[in-house]
Amino acid sequence: MIRLGVNIDHVATLRNARGESLPDPYRAALLALKYGANSITVHLREDKRHIKDFDVIKISKNKKIPLNLEIAATKKMLKFAIKVKPNFVCIVPEKRKEITTEGGLNLFKNVKNIKRILKRLKKRKIRTSLFINPDLKNIRQSKVLGADCIELHTGRFCRSFNLKKKYISEFNKIKKSSYLANKIGLEVHAGHGLNFGSAKKISKIKYIKEFNIGHFIIGESIFIGLKKTILKFKKITK
Repeated sequence: MIRLGVNIDHVATLRNARGESLPDPYRAALLALKYGANSITVHLREDKRHIKDFDVIKISKNKKIPLNLEIAATKKMLKFAIKVKPNFVCIVPEKRKEITTEGGLNLFKNVKNIKRILKRLKKRKIRTSLFINPDLKNIRQSKVLGADCIELHTGRFCRSFNLKKKYISEFNKIKKSSYLANKIGLEVHAGHGLNFGSAKKISKIKYIKEFNIGHFIIGESIFIGLKKTILKFKKITK
């Protein structure tokens, strides 16, 4: 079974819309785990548009919550990650004006910085991951940089799949990237834009060990509830 990481960023988005304390991302994390999630993902963006520092601190203090912290490759974010010591850290690209993460990291830029960040995190026994586009060059470079895992950006595939356009080429990129990553010793994760249909298709790739899904889970929960949404994903990814 593919592990399911539930991203709770948009519970915080809803909370922040009123400037109040509800709905509480911490409660969402506890319930997601209760309903079958294997881990909780939060993206602490530099502009703090949804998840805030205090959310991460509160969640990280509960050692029963397997926490996957997504951060940009900056000194400030590295310092914060070392302070809260989540179970896992995924390095992601970040642009201030983007609505959501638009693509994977450029692994051939700021190589020394990325390598240094991964080394410092691994020294503290934090599992590391790089969020990348499904490309064989990126897979090989992830290994060179010293990551434990890679998370493949599935956005392009999902858009084509949802619009019923030709998606086979994008699917094959993910499949080939997964195969190579597994072959050279990188654990394979996938995320971005996944819903029930696209996740079912991607789950046929046997090398993928983990999905991280957020926006769709929180959105679908409005209609059928968090429990049913998570259980349906668990059923799909068996």
